[in-house]
Amino acid sequence: MPAAVHVTLESGKVYRTAHLVSWGANPTRLAGRLEREGRLLRLGHGLFYAPVRSRFGDVPPSNNALLDAYFDGTPWVESGPPKWNALGLGSTAMFAKTLVYNTKRTGTVKIGVREFELRRVGFPVNPPPEWFVIDLLRHSDSVGLDRDDVETRLVEAVEEGRFSRESLAEMAARFGRRSEKDLVRRVLVGRMSS
Repeated sequence: MPAAVHVTLESGKVYRTAHLVSWGANPTRLAGRLEREGRLLRLGHGLFYAPVRSRFGDVPPSNNALLDAYFDGTPWVESGPPKWNALGLGSTAMFAKTLVYNTKRTGTVKIGVREFELRRVGFPVNPPPEWFVIDLLRHSDSVGLDRDDVETRLVEAVEEGRFSRESLAEMAARFGRRSEKDLVRRVLVGRMSS
């Protein structure tokens, strides 16, 4: 029987089964061994977590670590209430699942104990705050926001310099529907005429 391969795992990192191939020809068997040894925790979907131990138990992986491993190098962006609420446009929404835009899948996926709502839609790499404004406008009905109130707050935010007029216009043109484009146009024209 061959000697056990020494595997050095990075605590806090999420691994795909395929990532373990560098330590052995049978990554599935190796993942099972590391799981039995308590060095990896199974998350599902071929994902494992090298736990960070604390005096209170295992620290769960971050959303970024989970999603980076799940999407395995393809682009994704986390959106939804935490991003929208931070814009200061009146949103105080809450969702049970984290909203994740990506280039691969649409649907709900559970990774470990967390649920993600995946949507396959277009989005910029490293989206600016103005993109999240357009995303909030697109979802204003589902989070119970009055669009007139959001428009008023957006005018104030643009006047205060919290959002770039140029970036807001670009994000609306590239990613907005007709209603978002019209609202942004009114906001920018209103600012220019004041």
